[in-house]
Amino acid sequence: SVRVKQIEAGSKKKLVSPRTIDDDGSFKMVASKDWTSGFFPGELWYMYEYTKDDYWKSKAQEFTANIEDQKTNGGTHDMGFKMYCSFGNGYRLTQNTAYKNILLESATTLITRYKPTIGCIRSWDHSRDKWQCPVIIDNMMNLELLYWAFKETGDSVYYDIATNHARTTIKNHFRDDYSSYHVIDYDTINGEVLHKHTHQGYNHESAWGRGQAWGLYGYTMCYRETKLSEFLTQAENIADYIFTNPTLPDDMVTYWDFNAPNIPNEPRDASAAACTASALYELDGYLPGNHYKETADKIMESLGSPVYRAKVGTNGNFILMHSVGSIPHGQEIDVPLNYADYYFLEGLMRKRDLEKK
Repeated sequence: SVRVKQIEAGSKKKLVSPRTIDDDGSFKMVASKDWTSGFFPGELWYMYEYTKDDYWKSKAQEFTANIEDQKTNGGTHDMGFKMYCSFGNGYRLTQNTAYKNILLESATTLITRYKPTIGCIRSWDHSRDKWQCPVIIDNMMNLELLYWAFKETGDSVYYDIATNHARTTIKNHFRDDYSSYHVIDYDTINGEVLHKHTHQGYNHESAWGRGQAWGLYGYTMCYRETKLSEFLTQAENIADYIFTNPTLPDDMVTYWDFNAPNIPNEPRDASAAACTASALYELDGYLPGNHYKETADKIMESLGSPVYRAKVGTNGNFILMHSVGSIPHGQEIDVPLNYADYYFLEGLMRKRDLEKK
């Protein structure tokens, strides 16, 4: 039996998805409102896709149903992470009309957070004493739900909001070397940039490892959905930043921040590496001859080695070890994380499909 600990002490909300393990080895579960609640259902759908075994389909349906209530949660920008990774994969594999309707409602809920004056979807509602309208690089990952809704409905509002958000993010989130800030704070009245911060990285001017992965994945996806060359160029430039960086380790599993002060004695982030590899497999299809697949293969080989891939029955039964949530906040340092496993499995599926071609 595995001991279970609620991720928020005293929380009485139903806990629906495993997120990580605690220092004492206890299993940390989260409620449906947590931004990571959709990753484990998504992993189960990938298992079903790979095996065609109805056991995994049944478990995927069970854990996916547990987060349906999030379709009307207008207090979060993380609809893509939660609903598209779970219901999106479920709909792709089953064509269940109920899943489609839930996804469309989720997309409609997400666009209520769009700020036309800024040209972005607002990310966080917390820390109002610090930011007026914070937009984080992670939000690029949630645009896929909106592009899907556009294709399903033909309503250009979804396409326009997603594309405007991506363009505004290019304009304000990136430095001259194509590294990314984490948080851009906008004035809610005139849309001007107030602050450029890096909330989960080493400092405001550093390149937070997972943030660079979110950007690479996000713009690769945006090119797929729009075929706009500006998004492909952005993805290529982000990849160049990552893979020409002097602090990139030989095994290509990035440090938690490219500018962390004690490299090489800094924690790695397997979640950033897994997301990066998954993105590269897709990017390789758009820019053949750039060795993106070879690079992704090397990352996946590293993640699949005993250094990062846990032995069965250890690590809380998560696949990957050595991920990082937020070092500045002292949270989830050198632990397994469900989104590391999700993008690792997705990367394996994309590798398989690419090699079949």
